[in-house]
Amino acid sequence: MGSGNSYQSFIAEEVLWNAFRQDDEQAFSEMYRRFAAVLYNYGYHLAGDAAQVQDAMQDLFADLWRTRHNLSATTSVKYYLFRSLRRRLHRLSDAKAAQVLDWSLQEEASAEEMRIMGEEDLLQQLRLQKAMRQLPVRQQEAIRLRFYDNFSWEEISGIMGVNEQSVRNLVQRAVVKLRELL
Repeated sequence: MGSGNSYQSFIAEEVLWNAFRQDDEQAFSEMYRRFAAVLYNYGYHLAGDAAQVQDAMQDLFADLWRTRHNLSATTSVKYYLFRSLRRRLHRLSDAKAAQVLDWSLQEEASAEEMRIMGEEDLLQQLRLQKAMRQLPVRQQEAIRLRFYDNFSWEEISGIMGVNEQSVRNLVQRAVVKLRELL
């Protein structure tokens, strides 16, 4: 496994994690390459502060490397990273006093993609973004984790620190509200 020069994106998260825990710097780099963008996007939606998210991510990855020998096995690196970043950002925001979370959906498409996208699609996307901003913060987070980041109900429950039924209720209420708004 560790004899190759680069890791391919098809290598399972679990294999990558275990290699990283055994001092494989390439595996660590691949984890960062694979998850940094989605992790940053999630963190930015939580904190609304790019510098704070970058600091939290830097600290998270530095701590991961420093404590790699003490980390337990995991089958979902993405889940572990999201939960860890969320915890760090909440600690930071608690220390700064309660900041208002800006959950407006960040436009992720490039200018080229926007030109390609039909005008109707763009208008619908803008309506959805506006409607999302009208949802309570917890509902926005649950919707984002479920439909944008593709986490399971159980994983969302773990990330948000609530039981699975509460997550399902949050998403259900959010979908009903979005239908009303749209």
